[in-house]
Amino acid sequence: MKLLLRLGIVFFTLLSLAAFFGSAYRAGNLYLQSGSPSAGRSYHFALYLPEPSAGAEGRGAPRDNRNSFFAGIILGAERAAAELDAAISIHSIDPAKNELEMALYTGINGAIVCPYMDDTLARRQLERLGQKQIPVVLINHNVPNNQPWPFIGTNNFDVGRRIGLMTGGINPGPVRLMVVYSDKAPGIYGERELVEMGITAALGKRLPEPIMTARTGLSPLDAEELLYRLFRTKPDINTIVFTDSNDTIAAAQTLIDMNLVGRIQVIGFGADPVIQEHIRKGVIACAIVIDPDRIGYEAIRSLTALRTTGYTSNSIDTGLQIIDKDSLR
Repeated sequence: MKLLLRLGIVFFTLLSLAAFFGSAYRAGNLYLQSGSPSAGRSYHFALYLPEPSAGAEGRGAPRDNRNSFFAGIILGAERAAAELDAAISIHSIDPAKNELEMALYTGINGAIVCPYMDDTLARRQLERLGQKQIPVVLINHNVPNNQPWPFIGTNNFDVGRRIGLMTGGINPGPVRLMVVYSDKAPGIYGERELVEMGITAALGKRLPEPIMTARTGLSPLDAEELLYRLFRTKPDINTIVFTDSNDTIAAAQTLIDMNLVGRIQVIGFGADPVIQEHIRKGVIACAIVIDPDRIGYEAIRSLTALRTTGYTSNSIDTGLQIIDKDSLR
């Protein structure tokens, strides 16, 4: 009886040890395979974008409610990653939460960053990635540095110049202009000086006074409130430029509701079908269109080139398009 008991104890001990080592072996394999989500892929890249805004709805935005511009960047990046056999993970970036600081410890092979926080903070975090030999590509907003990071996006001086040319074309006389920046479009706000330099270069003496500016937050109602306030306090403004598609749509509807279409010329942002319909009806004069899909696509290609060859273009200007009544016919 004692012998059987001892044999039973030995049997169950061996069985427990076998189960333990089997579990440990499987856990080890899972750890090696999941050091990054790119198991089976050539590289794992991380895309860091601003926090999703509660009021910005993006058609096709995966897993969150990012606005359509950032959703387009994600779609372009995912398309390039699929072509180049790379995995890509999408992360929010918030200066208060230090997500970019944690990128050092995630095992990624490279990072694409839209650095909308303070340039000094962004530079410090990006330099730390470089010290760990993690290549970085910047999109939508550049951060000055002694050794520049590759940049993919539009030249915001040219954005301003094109705004100035459009503004001059729709106003026969002096231009009293307000540019409305938005937290929903942090890249343009981050380079607002370049935008305004471009506008001034295009309009010159047709600006009788300095360009006025305003800024909206993440709420889709901010543009509506801004227009109501503007009509009371700045009745001499004859042109408003919006740098976010959600603000453009809200402003157009406000002009209709107030029966003030035509009193102020509006230059919008984006190719949303609602914006295009407002252009056809004359509520909006024209709109600036930046191709976010191409920004995301070229960013992945540049990051892959950095990993495989160590080199890539210092800057890729993805350009912009102007849509107006003529182009929509």
